[in-house]
Amino acid sequence: MDYQYEQASEVEALDSIYYGDMQVIEKEPFHKFSIPIKSEGFDEGDGLACQLVFTYTAKYPDEIPVIEIENEENFDDIVDKEELLTHLVDQAKDNLGMVMVFTLVSAGQEWLNEKWDSIKKEREERILAKLKADEEAEQKRFEGTRVTVESFLAWRKQFEIDLGIQAKREREIRDNKNKLTGRELFLRDTTLNESDLKFLDDGDTVKVDESLFQDLDDLEISDDEDDEDYVPGQSGSESD
Repeated sequence: MDYQYEQASEVEALDSIYYGDMQVIEKEPFHKFSIPIKSEGFDEGDGLACQLVFTYTAKYPDEIPVIEIENEENFDDIVDKEELLTHLVDQAKDNLGMVMVFTLVSAGQEWLNEKWDSIKKEREERILAKLKADEEAEQKRFEGTRVTVESFLAWRKQFEIDLGIQAKREREIRDNKNKLTGRELFLRDTTLNESDLKFLDDGDTVKVDESLFQDLDDLEISDDEDDEDYVPGQSGSESD
């Protein structure tokens, strides 16, 4: 294989494909050039970008070219350029024996897009998680603390202690222990029996004033009402 011819032909083709973007850095002893790659959205101010730098070797394309990554933009701590470099080297090994720079640039471009999509998804998930956490916190603030049987019993115990209810209940229990029942009072106090009998003996006496009935003989009581033909309001001397 004529390696110099293969390399020169590929450089010419790449310059045509990436016209204006590809920069030739060296020509001797081997071509060294850079091609920029960027993810979707980078031109709008957000996304990933870097420069891929390739240097041919004496037996390229039967050997993989030297690959470098420079001028990373927005990689920060979220993108590991060594991960991208490993991906490109693996792709180069799969294409040994063929000119491969275009394939490697396309693979790098696709990798950046996938990485950027993953970053955007993670950002959206964090935002949604924060919104959900804020919403749950706000909801919990309105709902208050959820009451369980255990928490209610603990609250009631403390509440009764604060109001002195427990102490009052204990005093009542002690007082009730010393308090006699009705049966015990009855058996102990015999005067209760006597008072009931005395109440029965002291029955009320009804007195009648007999003078109210002494003048009953002076009243004129007619016997007309005993007559079967008696009509109230008519005298007995009147005839039909």
